[in-house]
Order: sequence, then C-alpha cells, then structure tokens
Amino acid sequence: MSDSPILLTPGPLTTAIGTRRAMLRDWGSRDPAFIALTAELRAGLLRVAKGEGTHVAVPLQGSGTFIVEAAIATLVGPQDKLLVLINGAYGKRMVTIAKRMGRAVEALRWPEDRPVEAARVAEALRADPAITHVALVHCETTTGLLNPVEEVAAAVAGAGRAFLLDAMSSFGALPLDLSATPVTAVLASSNKCLEGVPGIGFALVTPTALEAAAGQSPSLSFDLHAQWKGFEKDGQWRFTPPVQVVAALVEALRAFEAEGGQPARLARYADNLRIMLAGMRRLGFDLFLDEALQAPIIATFRLPESLAFRPFYDALAERGFLIYPGKLTQAETFRIGCIGALARADFERLLAAVEEVLAPA
Repeated sequence: MSDSPILLTPGPLTTAIGTRRAMLRDWGSRDPAFIALTAELRAGLLRVAKGEGTHVAVPLQGSGTFIVEAAIATLVGPQDKLLVLINGAYGKRMVTIAKRMGRAVEALRWPEDRPVEAARVAEALRADPAITHVALVHCETTTGLLNPVEEVAAAVAGAGRAFLLDAMSSFGALPLDLSATPVTAVLASSNKCLEGVPGIGFALVTPTALEAAAGQSPSLSFDLHAQWKGFEKDGQWRFTPPVQVVAALVEALRAFEAEGGQPARLARYADNLRIMLAGMRRLGFDLFLDEALQAPIIATFRLPESLAFRPFYDALAERGFLIYPGKLTQAETFRIGCIGALARADFERLLAAVEEVLAPA
C-alpha cells in the first residue's frame, strides 16, 4: 500500500495537498497573524451555514465528540432536561455524555433504518413540559441515514424548546440555513465534509443561549461560554490551540468556497455515491438503507455470507483503499464513505479493486 491510501471513511478522510501543505508553517498562538487566522476561521464557519448575525462560532480543541460533550455540558444546565432522538450509535453516545455530565436525559428511539419523525417529537414535547432541550444527529454516520432537520427543528421551536444539532458528518455538504431554520447550536468538526484534518470541533451557537449558560459547565476545558468570551475579548484561544490544524482548516474553507460552497460539494459527493452504488450493485452488494434515506456521506452495505470483512478489508487496503467496518447491531455490514478530496475517478478505481478482490483465484 502507498504512503497515502484513499480513505473511504467518515473522517479522518483524504485531504487535498494544499490543505496538508498549510500545516508546514509554525504559528505563535498569541501572534497577531494567528489571531487573524482564527478570526477568518470563525467567520468562514458561519458563512457555510448562513449563520452570520444569528450565531457565533466557537471552535474547541479536540474531536467531534469533544464539541458534543462541551455543548451538552454548557448549554444543558443542571436544572434542565435533554431529549435525545436516536436511530444510531451517535445518538446513543449523546445520552451517555449527558448521563456522565449529570444531566437529566431521556431518549426517543427509532430503528437504525428509519428516520426520526417530527410528529413523534412534537407529541413527546407536549407530554413532558420538563424537557428543555432536544438533540438530533443530522446524518447518522452509523448507516448514512439522513434525518429531517427542518421538520424536527420546526417541531422543537413550536414547543419553545432549544434544539442541538449534531451535524458532524453533514456540515458543509448537506444544506443548512441558520437564517431560516431554528437551531440553537450546530456541532461539527474539521475533518469531515469541510475536508480539513482532525483536531478541531466547533459549535455555531446563538449568543442568547451562550449568555444564559454562563457558569453552567462542570468542566473548565469544555466550557463553551468561557471559550466564546475568550475569543470575543482578544481573539485568542483560552488554552494552547492546534495551530497547524487551524491553518489547515482555514485553507480547506478557502478551497470549499473556491469550489462553489455547499452546493458544489454536495454535487461532487452525490456523484461519488451514484458511481459507487451502481458499481457495488453490479458486483452483488446490497445497500442497507432504502436509497431515499441515504445521504451522500457514507453508505452501509450488507456483507454477503460468503465474504468475511477482515480479509476483504485487508485485500482492499493492499490496493490502497481503506473502508470502514459496520456499526450496526442488527446486521453484518461494512461502510464506504463518499466524502473527502475525492471524485468519480477515485470511485471507479475502487470498484475495479473490489472486482479484482472478488475474482476467483
């Protein structure tokens, strides 16, 4: 396998050479040049979701899970109650986080192959006035299933509750307009559809929600209110920032805008998915989800009884392609991502590799 395999995963993922090159410079974290870079980062993240004027961007060192934990710790107070809408592993993780933080939490569940239903959410909110916050995963990376954000957001707003959206694997690719959709906080990370490298999570939050959360977080490092106030005071990170990761993400955002922004990125990923689905079906693999529910982020395929995952994975890895194991409880599956600095030629090469692996010896 080459030193740079094609990463067909939900992140980390294959990055452009320009993004990697941006990490070659060292930065002083308190230097005006890096403070300006951080300001560009925060403004660029807001533009992606049309959040200028309604939200503020609060980046945080760490993985996507770090920013989810920070948001729950900060925005859901000790007196509040969180309702998590679950149809996959990442919704379940939010429940685990809330419990670990000592927050009151309940779950509303759907099967792993069915989207969340806004009507059931509205009914649950009518039945329990103690619920103050609702959390949803936009694209559930367990399967690649797309949940109906606008409908759920409307139901939550109609009930007067706060809405936390985990857009980890959708931000930058799937449409999200914060000027039109009532979302209290959007949570995402650097190393997915923005095509940066791992190391930064970020929240786009309404200032009203942040102001109300002063002093609520039981964590020093994960206090988003304090992190925000630090940026507003002097443009600096409270603790040592991942300076090269910031530089890479700023370069990735510049490339994102040069490509044509969210519509162009979605079009490229959707083309990747079309090529992959047609080829995998031709080779005998069945998609786990109904295609109407499949987001062009990561696709889950049923593993044929005649095929063991590990040898299949190893054979593709030898040919320069890294896929992902399944994460389902109800079926043997594997996953192939559509995202990253990849285009249809990469997926045509993948399909040729799969066909070669399946060929009789």
